[in-house]
Amino acid sequence: MLLEDYFDFLSPDDIRIKGHRIGIQDVIKYYLSGYSPEDILEELPSLNLEKIYAVITYYWRNRAQVDEYMFCLEQLQEQHYQEWLKKEPSEVIARLRANREQTKKKWLLIS
Repeated sequence: MLLEDYFDFLSPDDIRIKGHRIGIQDVIKYYLSGYSPEDILEELPSLNLEKIYAVITYYWRNRAQVDEYMFCLEQLQEQHYQEWLKKEPSEVIARLRANREQTKKKWLLIS
C-alpha cells in the first residue's frame, strides 16, 4: 500500500484521511503541539494508530508542502471568520441579544 492511499485528496485545500471526515491537519496540529500518536488516538478515537502514523510519515516526507497547506488553511479559516463577523446577525440572534441587553439593564436597576 502506498502512503498516499491513506488519504482522499478532495481539493488543494482539503486532504482527508480515507474513510473519515477528519483532515490531516487535525492530526498534524496535535502532533506539532507535542501529542504522541497514542495521545492523538485518544483525541481522535475513530482513527487507528496505523492511520495516525501514516499522517505523521506523510508530514515528514512532504514537510514543506504540508506546512504550506496548513498555512493556507489557517488563512482561509481566518478569512471565513472575518467574513462571518461582518455579516448581519439572523433575526433570532438579534432578538436574543436585545433580550440579553434588556435583562442586564433590569439587573442594574435592581442592584
